[in-house]
Amino acid sequence: MTDLSLALRLARRELRTGLKGFWVFLACLALGVAAIAAVQSVSSGLLDGLASDGRSILGGDVALRQLYNPPADEQMAALKTGGRVSTSAEMRAMARADDDVRSSLVELKAVDDVYPLYGAVTLEGGGNLRDALAQKDGRWGAVVEASLVDRLGIKPGDTIHVGEGAYRVAAVLDREPDRASSNAFSLGPRLLVALPSLANTGLLQPGSLTWWSTKVALPPDTDLKAWQEGLRARFPDAPWRMRDYTNASPQIERFIDRMTLFLTLVGLTALLVGGVGVGNAVRSHLDSRARTIAMMKCIGAPGALVFQLYLAQILALALLGIVIGLALGAVAPLALGRLLDGVLPVSAHIGVYPGALALAALYGVLTALTFSLWPLGRAREVPAGALFRDVIAPAGGRPRTPYTVAMIVSALALAGLAVLTAHNKIFALWFVGGSIATFLAFRAAAALVTWGAARVGQGGLGRVRRPGLRLALANLHRPGNPTAAVVLSLGLGLTVLVAIALIQGNFSRRVSETIPQDAPAFFFVDIQRDQFDPLRDLVTAVPGASAFEAVPSLRGRIERVNGEDAEKALVNPEQAWILAGDRGITYSATLPKHSTVTAGSWWPTDYAGPPLISIHQSVAEAFGIGPGATMTVNILGRSFDAKVANVRSADFSSMAINFTMVFAPGTLEGAPQTWVATVRATPDAETQVQRAVLQRFPNITMVRVKDALDTVAEMLGHIGTAVRIVAGITLAAGTLVLAGAVAAGHRRRVYDAVVLKVLGATRGDVLRAFLLEYGLLGLLTAVIAGIIGTLTAWAVLKFLMHWEWSFLPSAVVTTALLSTAITLAFGFYGTWRALGQPSAPLLRNE
Repeated sequence: MTDLSLALRLARRELRTGLKGFWVFLACLALGVAAIAAVQSVSSGLLDGLASDGRSILGGDVALRQLYNPPADEQMAALKTGGRVSTSAEMRAMARADDDVRSSLVELKAVDDVYPLYGAVTLEGGGNLRDALAQKDGRWGAVVEASLVDRLGIKPGDTIHVGEGAYRVAAVLDREPDRASSNAFSLGPRLLVALPSLANTGLLQPGSLTWWSTKVALPPDTDLKAWQEGLRARFPDAPWRMRDYTNASPQIERFIDRMTLFLTLVGLTALLVGGVGVGNAVRSHLDSRARTIAMMKCIGAPGALVFQLYLAQILALALLGIVIGLALGAVAPLALGRLLDGVLPVSAHIGVYPGALALAALYGVLTALTFSLWPLGRAREVPAGALFRDVIAPAGGRPRTPYTVAMIVSALALAGLAVLTAHNKIFALWFVGGSIATFLAFRAAAALVTWGAARVGQGGLGRVRRPGLRLALANLHRPGNPTAAVVLSLGLGLTVLVAIALIQGNFSRRVSETIPQDAPAFFFVDIQRDQFDPLRDLVTAVPGASAFEAVPSLRGRIERVNGEDAEKALVNPEQAWILAGDRGITYSATLPKHSTVTAGSWWPTDYAGPPLISIHQSVAEAFGIGPGATMTVNILGRSFDAKVANVRSADFSSMAINFTMVFAPGTLEGAPQTWVATVRATPDAETQVQRAVLQRFPNITMVRVKDALDTVAEMLGHIGTAVRIVAGITLAAGTLVLAGAVAAGHRRRVYDAVVLKVLGATRGDVLRAFLLEYGLLGLLTAVIAGIIGTLTAWAVLKFLMHWEWSFLPSAVVTTALLSTAITLAFGFYGTWRALGQPSAPLLRNE
């Protein structure tokens, strides 16, 4: 019989005794594998749904989107030769009830008779969209989202006013198939109207922010790419942005990719934390088999046989844990898919995805190997005599080089898998590096705690007089102590919670305290030139309204940088959002408020010369440029070449009017444009301002800053809740490891309790000593987690988000209490069980 077959046979016999001591091992692996499998499966289902429903989500085979005006007649004629065409217009507007008192910002969409080309608009209670929007008795119909019904207190049959037009509320919108292909961020509810009715509203003014979408349904045998290339060749200077159904919603796809990456890495974090539990379980199992291994070695069993025997056991148990995790991960998407239904405009295709499950299984195998090889290699090398002494003097030593190399290769494979399967490999690399740094930091912290406990317990800082405290300190540094496992596993989860609490706390504090004090009450959009002075006079005449400020506003896109196509000139992919659409542009003789020139210099107030442009530092970072560079910006179909005069920073959180690109005077004054304005107002004056502007200038869109901030705060709240739940997975894994550490030390606890009771200690004395040990361990872990979590939150806010930092002691104190409570609870349970064991059997057997 070969050594391997003998090892497998012995492993099978030992496994017949049951899984005692391995429940934490199985739970840790199953939790991490289930999290990764579920996330990957849901992501695959969402991406499949996005691909299969691409035409409905986009609204056509090809979609053309442009600002200000629809395609010209010649362009429309060319599009109609390709297939069926549908045109719609989208803008933000103000809708008000018939009493002219209740009003709301809405996302207005005007559609033609053939909309939608794919999919279907569903209305509450049934009905047909075309009939709902049709003109009856001289009044056009409108379909409203349910939230607008609540805001305005309206119902079907009532009248609402948009601009200068009046609409009959015909139905309530249930589902809009192509909502995801338009603006992903909504400040108001949807309002659908017929495209011909838009002329009655007075909203279509020169320079008004109106997005025109033209959707084309091509014949089935059309070569999609060739058709698009032909259209580009025929109209090379067309201002539209073209997309086809294979890339129906880049925003949603990017969101799914980022969500998948983030949640996969969180699942991997839980798996890594669980890996500590795996290593502890393997070490505990080998300790319990110390006599068996010693006897095998004494009768001639080679070290390789010992290694193969227990590696086979670990792999078999790891396979069981992975299977459990895969089963949970395959079932979880059924629940997660329902939760996401309605949140994303994409239906997840729930099913079993072998690739997602295989990836999760591979993560599980590599984690089990990475954390098991060291204790297995150590058991292979320790001599028989040392194993017999292991109860009172645990053997140390390192495994042979091949086992150490195998462990390092397994860890590198785990890191490589995380990077190679990530869409954002830079972020994944940072995660891997941060994980390694965090592990090393907690290992070092655990070693420091052990050293400090030994120093204090041995009288290095004065003799500890209380016997219970001396015993607690001794248990923190004794051979086989659980300090490293608890500090590492529980500390990781608590660190994440501290960092999240501090980041979200700073967000909430900034939104609720800093911004409302300095922010304007309203933003006014789409102000025409001849409305500027009357609007200013009207608003400032309201008691309590002040600080009216206005600037011209245009939209344009960056075409070339230093003569090179903008997409090719981009050097920082993280700033690719700059090219995702048209950007706001203005011109000014003076430096905008809350801005600081960081490179170059601002032009004179009386400047009259070649076109100059000031760019925000994010634009400079995107293209790696500075003063002296040249940029070509397309505005309303006309290209403007300008020299970069300066780079500036801007505090956009001040809510003041600011733009990423500002031209010097003398270039854009003659272009069609509107103005944007802000005004501050007391709470009592806000209603008067809103009513006065709506009655006098119904075409002007008003964004109430408080409503926008409430929307942002609500989004941050949802994100914070989701991230805390995700962080809870890591904490759950850490708690499992803590439970495993307590369970692994149960035999030693029983031994210590019996000896102490024999020496005269009462149950209360023993309980207090052990609880003091776990209390110290939990408190020290909380302090370490608080320090690392605070540094993490500070770095994220200061260097990634460029926000002001405020330390919030409540988050750290709450974490300290949580950590101490968790460790005390498990310590109490383990100690109570140990105290309940009878002394006689142990004394007879030891």
